[in-house]
Amino acid sequence: MPRDYSGAMIRAEAKKRIAELSAELREHDHRYYVLDRPSISDAAYDRLFRELQDLEAAHPDLQAPDSPTQRVGGGLRTAFRKVRHHEAMLSIDSLMAAEEVLEFDGRVRKGLEVERVTYMAEPKFDGLSVELVYEDGVFVRGSTRGDGETGEDITPNLRTVRALPLRLGGGGPAARGILAVRGEALMTLREFEALNRRLIEQGEEPFANPRNAAAGTVRQLDPQVTASRRLDLYAYEVMAAGALEFPTQRAVLDALRGWGFHVEQDVRLCDGIEE
Repeated sequence: MPRDYSGAMIRAEAKKRIAELSAELREHDHRYYVLDRPSISDAAYDRLFRELQDLEAAHPDLQAPDSPTQRVGGGLRTAFRKVRHHEAMLSIDSLMAAEEVLEFDGRVRKGLEVERVTYMAEPKFDGLSVELVYEDGVFVRGSTRGDGETGEDITPNLRTVRALPLRLGGGGPAARGILAVRGEALMTLREFEALNRRLIEQGEEPFANPRNAAAGTVRQLDPQVTASRRLDLYAYEVMAAGALEFPTQRAVLDALRGWGFHVEQDVRLCDGIEE
């Protein structure tokens, strides 16, 4: 039976309990959706979630914008508004031949005026590139890449992606002011196959590939539809960070991981283009 928080618990106690529950639920979300190592049962998670919902219903003024209960918003939108990115989201060249890669390395070495460059090799994700904006560590806006300068505001949809931290974790550097992160919203093959099975059973057209499925899911006008499909999200670049500085891409990935983002583990530091 839900607890009655309206009169039995004074405001200070309610505020403290809301903070405790929010922190605990964020940690469980991170363990389940990012680390893939859940530490409690679904039933136990649901009990914590319902307790937080009851507390916030009794004390709506204590509900934070980044509360775990606020991932799925209500209301059907008619269109996406355009937003300008904090930094340009550049496209990635496709170099398929070895000589093209060597020519690229030559341009880099010439521009940096060095004999050898150390590269961080990372996988290229096949999903939808997104900008994630945080203010003082709290997620405030997410948008598609669009033309690189301007994208579509898909904040309510991205809030439903459990791998996206609504508040940055303390394992990374303190993020004051505006922080803009680039990541990729994608759908795993397992979820893609399950989604297509459901669509076929409902007599609807299945998606042609996981990239189309991810793009179609994250651009739904109804966030409830997005929430019903399990999207993943990987972060790989800090585009704007105020006073924060990152000397290497390794430092960027470590910071993103410390903040609670899903970060690809299969990367390699390569000494020169040959490696």
